[in-house]
Amino acid sequence: MSERIAIIGGGNLGTAIAEGLIKSRFCKPDAITITKRNPATLKELEKKGVTITADNTTAVKQSDLVILAVKPFQVAAVIEGFKKQLTAKHTIVSVITGVSLSDLQEMVKKSLPLFRAMPNTAIAIQESITCISYSNATEQQASFVVDMFNTLGKVALIDEKLMDAATVLGACGTAYAMRYIRANIQAGIEIGFDAKTASLIAAQTVKGAAELLLKNGSHPEQEIDKVTTPKGCTIVGLNEMEHRGFSSSLIRGVIASYNKIAKD
Repeated sequence: MSERIAIIGGGNLGTAIAEGLIKSRFCKPDAITITKRNPATLKELEKKGVTITADNTTAVKQSDLVILAVKPFQVAAVIEGFKKQLTAKHTIVSVITGVSLSDLQEMVKKSLPLFRAMPNTAIAIQESITCISYSNATEQQASFVVDMFNTLGKVALIDEKLMDAATVLGACGTAYAMRYIRANIQAGIEIGFDAKTASLIAAQTVKGAAELLLKNGSHPEQEIDKVTTPKGCTIVGLNEMEHRGFSSSLIRGVIASYNKIAKD
């Protein structure tokens, strides 16, 4: 991979992307430049060979792919500061919540490949689900961006109109899963485990359940059927959870989050 990557915004997400690209060996560290107003806070990345700077203009000029990882309220001013450096060689990837492809086009004012990507916090350990939509891109350019994010987890190509829904299901969903795990840990302590052991069992069980679906391509009910025996303890527990509104509460929570993000 010879393309140079500029990550504009060295916050948690920007640094996680840089770390993931290095760990996955998608590119060499010296192919990455990451910017921040105070680049001194990025010294650990610099030690690994990444170029750190406060100069967005130079970073963009010397790059082929530009990843925008700043706050939503900053993006217009940030792009205005470097857009004169954008040429036909550039591809723009935004990981900024709430900024549409049409918004980006209006800010850039040039016909360039534009990508909108929605990862989640698991990108820090290369286990994100990243939803991607794009415009003005060739098949080769799209393949490159998809390959890049595939090194940071898994990718789903979606219609941009579903990006708010993707934010709820894939990004907010991390918090929903954590809340389930926390409740499972609390229950585990009540039935006799110490907190550390209960946490290990609960987290690994959820990880294993997810891997079954991903690797087998199966439906959750197929896997549930494998562990629910007649008159067994699993079905009793599941039925009690459903009586208490487990599935309906989760569905209502997801829809409430979606209505909030769609309204805002």
